Amino acid sequence: MAYTTSRTTIVFIVVAFVCAFVPAFSVEDAEAKSLWNTCLLKISPKCALDVIGVVFENGTITDACCHDLVQEGKVCHDSLIKYIAERPLLVSHETAYLKKSNDLWIHCVSISQTA
Repeated sequence: MAYTTSRTTIVFIVVAFVCAFVPAFSVEDAEAKSLWNTCLLKISPKCALDVIGVVFENGTITDACCHDLVQEGKVCHDSLIKYIAERPLLVSHETAYLKKSNDLWIHCVSISQTA
């Protein structure tokens, strides 16, 4: 339990740091912030952390979170993952993260279609 809590806290801190201090990918800062805020409003914070955990770590995702992710939409999902993956500390593995992101999307769409 403590491990999960500390891991979630670390992921949250990383996301907050990325949001606060790192400029957006190939769009104006204001536009990126608007996209980020709009997209994150469509899913719960827990689900957002789960998505980040699956793509950037080896986390798992629930069926309910998959449904929320699909409701969020592919454009939001891709934009948010790309936004994080292009950070200087992560960019060297960007291709792997984008593949994991796409694999997650395909998995969640299949889950949502069977629900």
